[in-house]
Amino acid sequence: MSHSAKEAGGAGPSHRNVEIGFTLFMGFLGLLSIIGSLQVGIGWGAEGPKAGFFPFYCGLIVVLSTVVNLINAIRMQENGLFAEWPALWQVVSVVVPTTIYVLAIPYLGMYVSSAILIAAFMKYFGRYSWLFSIAIAIAVPAAIFFMFEIWFLVPLPKGPVESYLGY
Repeated sequence: MSHSAKEAGGAGPSHRNVEIGFTLFMGFLGLLSIIGSLQVGIGWGAEGPKAGFFPFYCGLIVVLSTVVNLINAIRMQENGLFAEWPALWQVVSVVVPTTIYVLAIPYLGMYVSSAILIAAFMKYFGRYSWLFSIAIAIAVPAAIFFMFEIWFLVPLPKGPVESYLGY
């Protein structure tokens, strides 16, 4: 880290703090896996392992790994900047719309959600004109529709627009 970044006071999160935060997050996911597995059963049934058998042991491995990683992260010497805030905001500016896209698929369907995401990304990141962005945002999901639904006969999640059009 440069001397000016230290003087700026918090140019971004430290590597150690990111390690600890991510380790705690993974431990939380491991615990969720264990709790869910215990609810559906982790034993052996008449037909073989119950539904929670495999996820329980995967969650257990994640939690045990998390403990090791957390101990290592706490013992870690402060070793500099993980990333500067502007770089992290660039990541967030992609992750948040993508998360909204995934959450919108059950309600809007794959094609409409994809069209909105493509148009927004082209306009915001690519700085393309609205006309070009909308044209591509319609063309790409249409091509995917024909490829999957018509040619390969693989249905993708549909929303109200597809229902209105009879698909």
